[in-house]
Amino acid sequence: MPENATILSRRLIARTQVKTSKNLHRGFSLIELMVVVAIIAILALMAVPRLSGKYIREHIVEAMPLANIAKAPVAAAWATTQTLPEDNESAGLPAADKMVNNVVKSMTVEKGAIHILFGNRANGALQGKTLTLRPAVVEDEPVVPVTWVCGHAKAPEKMAAMGADRTDIAKAHLPVNCR
Repeated sequence: MPENATILSRRLIARTQVKTSKNLHRGFSLIELMVVVAIIAILALMAVPRLSGKYIREHIVEAMPLANIAKAPVAAAWATTQTLPEDNESAGLPAADKMVNNVVKSMTVEKGAIHILFGNRANGALQGKTLTLRPAVVEDEPVVPVTWVCGHAKAPEKMAAMGADRTDIAKAHLPVNCR
C-alpha cells in the first residue's frame, strides 16, 4: 500500500473520532431551563397581588350605580328640609335587603350615610365588608349641593361629613377617592 494511502486513512479515522465542542452543545441544559422558569415564576408572583387588588376595586366600582339610587333622595331631603333621612324608609327606598346587585348584599341609609354591605358574587376579600358613602354639606347653606365622601376620605374644606363611617375594607383595596 502506498504511503499516501495510510496517511489519508489515518486522517479519516482521526476526523471521525475527534468531536468538537460545537457538536456537543446543542440547545439548553436542564439547569438553564430551570433558571428561566424560576425567573418567570417570580415575576408572575409579583404581579398576582396587583391583579387581585384591581379586581377588588372593580367590584367596589360596580356597587356605585346602586348607591346612586340612594344618593338622590338623601340630597333632595337635605336641599328641602336641611335634615337627612334616618333610614331607608324615610328616604323612600326599599328595605336594605332588597337593594342588591351582583356584588352588593344590602344597602342601608342611616342618618344620611349610605352603608354598602358586599356579598353575593363579590371578591372574597370583600365578602361581609362595608363601604360607607357620607353626605358632606355646608350646614348653613342648603343651596350648596351635597358632596359624597367615600370611605375614610375627609370632607372638602368648609363642608361637614354627616353620618358614621363604617368602612371596614382594607385601605389598600379602596379606590383612590375613598382613602
